[in-house]
Amino acid sequence: MSILENKIDFAVIVSVTKANPNGDPLNGNRPRQDYDGYGEISDVAIKRKIRNRLQDLGESVFVQSDDRKVDEYKSLRDRAEGNEKLSKILKEKNVSKDDFARAACQEWIDVRSFGQVFAFKGSGKGGGVSVGVRGPVSVHTATSVNPIDITSMQITKSVNSETGEKKSSDTMGMKHRVDFGVYVFYGSINTQLAEKTGFTKSDADKIKESLITLFENDLSSARPEGSMEVHKVYWWEHNSKMGQYSSAKVHRSLNVEANVDTPKSVEDYQFTHKELDDLKVEVIDGL
Repeated sequence: MSILENKIDFAVIVSVTKANPNGDPLNGNRPRQDYDGYGEISDVAIKRKIRNRLQDLGESVFVQSDDRKVDEYKSLRDRAEGNEKLSKILKEKNVSKDDFARAACQEWIDVRSFGQVFAFKGSGKGGGVSVGVRGPVSVHTATSVNPIDITSMQITKSVNSETGEKKSSDTMGMKHRVDFGVYVFYGSINTQLAEKTGFTKSDADKIKESLITLFENDLSSARPEGSMEVHKVYWWEHNSKMGQYSSAKVHRSLNVEANVDTPKSVEDYQFTHKELDDLKVEVIDGL
């Protein structure tokens, strides 16, 4: 499969309806906000969802969450040592970082897409390994178009977790949600780094498919089925490795704004993009 030769930029518009798109564990799991009241979804959370969708597409993924694990390995080291090539390299006296990175990129699509830091303590002749892989796919933090309103709901648990638990079964708790919001995030795929990791045009197509279906199989009590939706994916494929325009200029060509003072649905927003000379954009509706 041919290595990606054309730079790619992308943007994704998503909506949140009565859900917590990305809770902050240091703030009582409230939906993330910046100091101006705009909602945020971290790039880490977005990459997690992309990895999950890649798994659903049948791809081999290195960083698997416990609830989506498809093998018997209990740690990243176990998964690395379960690979025949990597296991052999780890046992060598002088670990070749280039060989290690190359084998990892060949095996796992998320490593050759996002990169990965492999830092394992020594157990063999090599005395451990510390290898960093820079991936070609970068993803920005998603930010809401307007400041978000957060609703907090008091909840109770109806049963004790263990026999003899001192707390009563009606212990109070809090649950938080965004009533409605439209978020936008951007990303790019760099061809120079694609050459180093072996990232292909086919891999780029799988990333695009993952973005279109980003919230499929992602339900939870904080994000009920249908509460988060991808509305548009904008996909710019340049005609060269460096691209005709900077990623910043391409991303600024998309404009998302509300038509009313207090938007309550996605119909209250207008999506427009400015045409750039010699750069076509593919506009795809969410699933």
